[in-house]
Amino acid sequence: MFFAASKKEEESTHNVSQFKRGDLLEVPRTLFTHFGIYLGDNRVAHLIPDILPMLTKDKDKISKMVTNNRLILGVITKTASVRVDSVTDFAYGSEILINHMDSVCKQTPLDGDEVARRAEKLMGSVTYSLLWYNCEHFVMYCRYGMAISYQTYQFCTAVRKVVCSRLCAYLTALFGVLGLCYGGCVAPCTLLLTILVSFTIWMAA
Repeated sequence: MFFAASKKEEESTHNVSQFKRGDLLEVPRTLFTHFGIYLGDNRVAHLIPDILPMLTKDKDKISKMVTNNRLILGVITKTASVRVDSVTDFAYGSEILINHMDSVCKQTPLDGDEVARRAEKLMGSVTYSLLWYNCEHFVMYCRYGMAISYQTYQFCTAVRKVVCSRLCAYLTALFGVLGLCYGGCVAPCTLLLTILVSFTIWMAA
């Protein structure tokens, strides 16, 4: 699974003395980066998709580290929570970057205690969106006061380059015409729609 770390990585430990209350922690994954806010005393608040709270009220089961299956089903059902885990459970075997976003975001970070208080205030269940409200939106709001996601922006930019390319316009027009010819239905409205979609992509390219 692309969410998991290798067995060798899972056995690694982290020196929590280097973290300060309110630090923004990043854990690089294969396809994405996971974010959290350090609260102190080996505790990290982070927003993570999790299906289990929908299925049970057993706090002992819910408090255990979120598995890949729980996470993936949480993404699909758009169910998540802001929860507190140990640094080891949060990192899930990966290296941790500290306040890396300070060099990316132009906004001055808030005071560490205020950052942590914001994270603690948002604890509990939330509606999850892979693009519009994920772990990065959560930490960016806590530390900088604005809920944005650079990962989402980069993803949408990449999709736009593909969808709005001239090649895509050519292919849309080609498949549209082939579909009309193969289906034997060349109604004016259908033909107009094909032309409009292709033209719109072409102009946006």
